[in-house]
This record gives sequence, structure tokens and C-alpha cells, in this order.
Amino acid sequence: MLLNPGFSLTAGREHLRTLSHRFRAWRGSRPFWAGLFTLVAGMPILYLPYVRLSLAGIPLALSTTAGAGALLTGVLLIALGVSMWVRPETRVFAGIAALLLSLVSLPLANFGGLFVGLFAGLIGGSLACAWAKPV
Repeated sequence: MLLNPGFSLTAGREHLRTLSHRFRAWRGSRPFWAGLFTLVAGMPILYLPYVRLSLAGIPLALSTTAGAGALLTGVLLIALGVSMWVRPETRVFAGIAALLLSLVSLPLANFGGLFVGLFAGLIGGSLACAWAKPV
């Protein structure tokens, strides 16, 4: 195995450590976990109405007549999760909107993405409303 003569493992480790510290500082200055839970909540709500599932050879149809509503709900939850990361000062609005959209997804999008998206959205919205800026 040939190594680049200008590359040293200690320099690589130090660069990785610096990136880790920068990410930790970035993560601590915003509602990171609230945004992550909200972003993850939008994925099953967005995905499940358009997938064809099969259980032991028996097709399961999860498509709804309100597929556009599930699409809109999922995209909005993903956008709210990203907005919590980018603009932490909008966390209260984004948290309340995530809570409401998660509750609306229960009848609208296959029981809120088979309850996965519903619970992740409720947790993410609650975390966003409860998060306080570090002093």
C-alpha cells in the first residue's frame, strides 16, 4: 500500500477532531434533535402512501385518496426540520407547526406513516418548543 508522502495519520486525526468539535459547537447552538426528529417524521409520511408492500405474498395497499395531502404533510415536516437547524429563532413556530402537522397526518396519511411519523413528529415538535438557547 502506497501512502502519499505528505499525508500523516496524526494530521488526519487532528483534522477529524477539529471537525468533530466544530460540529458539536454547531449542534449545541440550535435545536438539533428537534430538527432531526421532525425531518425523520416527514419521511414515512411521505413514503408510505406511494409504496407497494407485500406480507407473505399478500399485497398490502396503503395508497389513499388523499395522497396529495400525505405528500404535502411530509414535505412540510421535512422543511420544518431543516428550518429548525438553519434558523433556530423560528423554533417555536416550527415546533407548533410540526405538532399540528403530525396530528393532521393521523387521519390524512395512513395513520401518520404507520404511527412512526406521528410519534417522531410529536417528539420533534415538543423538543423544538422546549429548547432554550444556551447561556
